[in-house]
Amino acid sequence: METQSQQGRKTRYMNPYIAGVLLGLVVLAANFIAGRGLGASGAVKSTIVAAMEKIAPQHTATATFYKDFGESHGGNPLNSWLVYQMLGVLVGAFLSGIIARRLTWKVEHSPKITSKRRLVFALLGGIFFGFGSQLGRGCTSGSALSGMAVLSLQGFISMMAIFGAAFTFAYFFRKNWI
Repeated sequence: METQSQQGRKTRYMNPYIAGVLLGLVVLAANFIAGRGLGASGAVKSTIVAAMEKIAPQHTATATFYKDFGESHGGNPLNSWLVYQMLGVLVGAFLSGIIARRLTWKVEHSPKITSKRRLVFALLGGIFFGFGSQLGRGCTSGSALSGMAVLSLQGFISMMAIFGAAFTFAYFFRKNWI
């Protein structure tokens, strides 16, 4: 898959069908090797719990959520394979950007909106998605992809809800990227 960049050179991307198959194989391998699926929200939760332990140790010692989460991770929430997975994703994305010469500081957006508006909507979208992932007991990767990989009905329902909501709200927010 290729697109024309602003400098006139062609930018090559991986074929989305091949990328989808590879993602599916990674999810299946994670289930086989680690005994559980992938998920970014678990790594974020571990990071938040670790930060709260440093910022407000008395609160985390008495709050049931923090206490239970810390105990289930052997006392150190950052010593979780999901944290290492997310670090690998970030480092891999950074290296991919360097290798493909696509690493820049520009904000891509429609000519109809400003960079500031694009960043505000991206931040709000991330906050809403993070909140929703906690309500749904997992992010897209953990709840939908990993759930579907083990043929869980919940995984299929999650994926339908995620895409249904995306199609529904895309109509109202399309001016921010088209």
